Amino acid sequence: MKNIKYFISFLSLVLLLSSCEKEDYEFGDIVAPTNLTITPEIVGKDASNPYGDGSGVVNITAKADNAVSYKFIHNGTEEMRSSGFKNYNFAKTGTNKYIVTVVATGKGGISSSATIEFEVLVVYVPPAELVTMLNANSSRTWRIKAEGNNHFGLGPVGGSVITEWYGAPANAKANTGMYDDRFTFNSDLSFTHDTGADGTVFGRKTLIEELNGPGGTGEGDDIIQYPYASNTGQYSFSAPNGVETITLSGLGFIGYYTGGSHQYRIFDREKRNNPNELVLSTVDGNNGFEWWFVLVPAE
Repeated sequence: MKNIKYFISFLSLVLLLSSCEKEDYEFGDIVAPTNLTITPEIVGKDASNPYGDGSGVVNITAKADNAVSYKFIHNGTEEMRSSGFKNYNFAKTGTNKYIVTVVATGKGGISSSATIEFEVLVVYVPPAELVTMLNANSSRTWRIKAEGNNHFGLGPVGGSVITEWYGAPANAKANTGMYDDRFTFNSDLSFTHDTGADGTVFGRKTLIEELNGPGGTGEGDDIIQYPYASNTGQYSFSAPNGVETITLSGLGFIGYYTGGSHQYRIFDREKRNNPNELVLSTVDGNNGFEWWFVLVPAE
């Protein structure tokens, strides 16, 4: 009987030691990507058109040995592309230089990067009715339609439903610096942002710090009253992929500061009940949301 007890104890010990043995894992070689090349294809570029055909479309291809993914960085916006291919639709009219950085990542997270610079021509003649609507062929001032539901809000990037995820009810943002702001478009392509009697604006927390102001009053993810002086800049028209777009120069913005490209998609200027009602949207600097604005003439 005693021998049986000893045998059972020995067997239990063997099983315990077996279960405690460490398994060996093999992660494979950790190798940094090498020979990273970035090739920009400027659509329409030839000997007679060195900066492209005026569409502003550039196809960029990145290749590297031992890479498993690629990150494209332009103007502070980062986008992942496992294929190494990224399409850009630049909107600023004229011939402009652009800088794109690509980070190639290999197994184990080791990365290599490279940067390219190129020039692209964008030529666009906006429809006469759009120009007349925006600046009245002289000067026109707009404001956020505070009295209407869904005058401001957000949705998914590239969305086609106005304020799909959140739309502000009428006058819901009366405690912010947005409703007294005025946005004037002039026929000489100058743009004025009058920040109103309170001298404050409304914007996304952290992103609004790009304005280099003294800080402001926070509420959730927003800065509801951020001191900022009235200012003047430029605007331009474009239509990347056929989508009418307004681009503001510098740090120019409309309604709510989101950073990003400062490009506003003209989503609707004809189909709503009020022919003088303008619906715009823009993607924020975090590439997290599409922000929506409904404008009406201030007069």
